[in-house]
Amino acid sequence: MPQYQGSCHCGTVRFTLRAELVELTTCDCSLCVKKNALMTKVHESALVITAGQDALSLYQWNTRRAKHWFCSRCGIYTFHRKRAQPDHYGVNIHCLDGFDPTTLPVRATEGLNMSVTDPEARPEWPGPREPG
Repeated sequence: MPQYQGSCHCGTVRFTLRAELVELTTCDCSLCVKKNALMTKVHESALVITAGQDALSLYQWNTRRAKHWFCSRCGIYTFHRKRAQPDHYGVNIHCLDGFDPTTLPVRATEGLNMSVTDPEARPEWPGPREPG
């Protein structure tokens, strides 16, 4: 199984991925667009945080099922638990040391039309509105 080392910009948060990476994804949800995310999806068992877990900052919004982690020191988005598949992580491939993103195909995923359930949702958040 291939193994990749990854980290945030300042190196405080470090992690290992043990997975066969087959594709990269983009997402058009309001958060991924703003962070310009290019991700790969891995099962939760494939990601091991090796340093800096206490430095991770959590951001949740809308349904709060997805959990987006950022380094609290340098601000880099490292990975997130996925809303649609909570046993998987989306990993920021730009955090992987020496990884060449041109080696894998990129697939656009749709987040734009995921339902918005938060009664205090910003009007800028796209998607069909559902009662909270």
